Amino acid sequence: MLHEFTAQLGNLLLSLSDAIDMADARIASHQMRTAFVAWKLAEAANLPSSEVERIFLAAIFHDIGALSIEEKAKLHEGFKNVHVDVHCILGAELFSMCPLTKSATPIVRHHHRPWTDWNEPVSNLDVLGAQIVYLADILERSIRRDQYILHQADHLRAEIASLSGLEVHPDVVDLLMDVSRYEDFWFDLVSHRLYSLLLHYGPFRHTEVDQKDIFPVASIFRHVIDFKSRFTATHSTGVAECAALLCRFFGFTDLEVTQMRIAGYFHDLGKLAIPNSILEKPGRLTKEEFEIVKQHTYFTYTILSSIGGLEQIAEWAAFHHEKLDGSGYPFHVDMEKISIGARIMTVADIFTALFEDRPYREGLSQKKIADILQSQVASNHLDRFVVQVLLDNFAEISAEVKEKQRESIDLFDAKFWKLKAEDVRSSRPAKDVVPPRGPTTVSLPAPRNTVQQPA
Repeated sequence: MLHEFTAQLGNLLLSLSDAIDMADARIASHQMRTAFVAWKLAEAANLPSSEVERIFLAAIFHDIGALSIEEKAKLHEGFKNVHVDVHCILGAELFSMCPLTKSATPIVRHHHRPWTDWNEPVSNLDVLGAQIVYLADILERSIRRDQYILHQADHLRAEIASLSGLEVHPDVVDLLMDVSRYEDFWFDLVSHRLYSLLLHYGPFRHTEVDQKDIFPVASIFRHVIDFKSRFTATHSTGVAECAALLCRFFGFTDLEVTQMRIAGYFHDLGKLAIPNSILEKPGRLTKEEFEIVKQHTYFTYTILSSIGGLEQIAEWAAFHHEKLDGSGYPFHVDMEKISIGARIMTVADIFTALFEDRPYREGLSQKKIADILQSQVASNHLDRFVVQVLLDNFAEISAEVKEKQRESIDLFDAKFWKLKAEDVRSSRPAKDVVPPRGPTTVSLPAPRNTVQQPA
């Protein structure tokens, strides 16, 4: 029997941020590096720890609203052919859905808003937070990854200084000038060990979260994963619902059912690394394209298993393309190593893929789904008992899955698809849906005139 798990919040945030940025070597660790800079600026401003954490939280997921690899690359290359405001609105919408991230919503919403567009003073904590992330993002995107960092540090500092009073408030620029005087700032920023540094010394290193806190985070990420494409906009929702219902029919406890839902929400986490050109292809994939797709379950496993406490969920989520005879991918484990939870997830994933509409076909009938599942049982690919439970309860499961997927597609159409479809084609400003949080203010410290070198 499973017990309720806990995880270090910093570990959870860093791993999920890594998942968002693993799609392309050009943007690898972009949000993590931006969060490092934002953390250093917030600490230099002598902000209370709660505000440092809020700014870090916004920075570590600031591009969560950029839902495809293609859009992320355009943003990193200087906003070419992309409406920069759209991903800020979508990111804020996602942040507002989760109690853990809700307080950072205004910062995410306005993290591309230049200082000249603000009417409120920088002493307003939302304005200050947004300006800090704005500057951190600019700095990180300006770093050349093919050049030694100290050979470009002076140029980067000069470029940031030129933004003072225009793009960025002078006080925030002064904070960056202060913290970037030491070489170790630059070495840490581009270090391959940055994850470890932030894990052990950064915000949330002493904060533990339990299952009830992790569930809404997983719920956000099912949308991040699925909303990459309208053709997959309800898939993780359907898989999680089907798997949870199968667990109930098998007599799992409420705790285990909830953990299966979390696994279902995360099961395609690795698809964040798959280009939309492949996910939305209206036909059979080539051998080369399918080999690219195969990496998604590997990434799901490596990301989730790096979060202490989620080891069982990692297995349930990531083994959904393994087969009982060992012919699945990417680990080729067989029935001796595939738990009942992973077997349930596999059946739920196949059922949902067959049941839902895809770009190249409509959802299949009950008979066709049953024929396919039973043929895979006969080939020793799927668990016979799990498939039989699904078929015996097909009407109830299909109805519940359809209802949950309807709710998900309604959200997608109302909050995401229409906005992207309309505003990406338009030159007019995107409508602001998340106002600043309030008039809470802070006084920034005066920048230090001298810096004492460490011994």
